[in-house]
Amino acid sequence: MSRAKHKVQIKRVYDKLSADDGACFLVDRIWPRGVSKSAMQSAIWLRDVAPSAPLRKWFAHEPAKWPDFQKRYRGELQKNRAACEPLLEAMRKGDVTLLFAAKDLGMNNAAVLKGFLEQQAGKEGGGSAPLARARVVNTGLRRNF
Repeated sequence: MSRAKHKVQIKRVYDKLSADDGACFLVDRIWPRGVSKSAMQSAIWLRDVAPSAPLRKWFAHEPAKWPDFQKRYRGELQKNRAACEPLLEAMRKGDVTLLFAAKDLGMNNAAVLKGFLEQQAGKEGGGSAPLARARVVNTGLRRNF
């Protein structure tokens, strides 16, 4: 019997969620501007999986720092794998969407995190369903709850 592939995608918190997004997790350390907590009630906030405050401030979304940021953030994730467990558990059960507030769709913590999670899920071997390649989704629409 073949297993269904679960997708992992990343979306900005300002984009509209759809029924096929699966379990949604906010993966920023700071609450996103202009988003009420009641509007995000369907998402779980995992602030401990976000980059540390010093790393986030150092990076400041400067493209020249992107390669170093990825290495440093992956190092933080390696040291704090327990914080990733809720995400890995959700990935074992179905589709997952990582929500972030950064403007850059390619250079953000969620993009690094999804790669790290896929790597960790791959190491689990037979215990988890295979994962499809993550997608970046930009609907261009404001989130509507």
